[in-house]
Amino acid sequence: LPINCLSWYDAMAFCIWDGGFLPTEAEWNYAASGGSEQRVYPWSNPPTMEVVDCQHVNYYNGTDYCVNPPTGGTLRVGTHSPLGDGRWGHADIAGNIWEWVLDYDAAYATPCDNCAQLTPGTNRGMRGGYFKNSMGNMRAANRSSNQPVDRPQYLGVRCARY
Repeated sequence: LPINCLSWYDAMAFCIWDGGFLPTEAEWNYAASGGSEQRVYPWSNPPTMEVVDCQHVNYYNGTDYCVNPPTGGTLRVGTHSPLGDGRWGHADIAGNIWEWVLDYDAAYATPCDNCAQLTPGTNRGMRGGYFKNSMGNMRAANRSSNQPVDRPQYLGVRCARY
């Protein structure tokens, strides 16, 4: 199952311990949108495909959950592979749980070229949506934030590596 119930600080420490790092929001978005393809959803192929169903992602479809109705729940990582995988094979990059990113919550810098929002703020960014979110939160471009000390069940980590 995905690692969840982590504060931003826990996520940062875990990624360092694991030999990786928290991705910036720009890095996370690049992976989720398929880079220059700018996919609607990480699994969109062609990039404009707007299919969202329980074969691709763990989410709430407006009337029911993909797993454990009526409350929903997380699934084993890779459950939706290969249908739900991103361009470079990232499994569950949308749905299942939100993922912390390095950045503070702030407006996008435009233009952005290898940028990160590191000016201290109140909240840290999170991406990807989780199993209780609707299809709009599964979009590659969707973003949200949370207080870095919180450890909610719906928030976890995906470490990045070069």
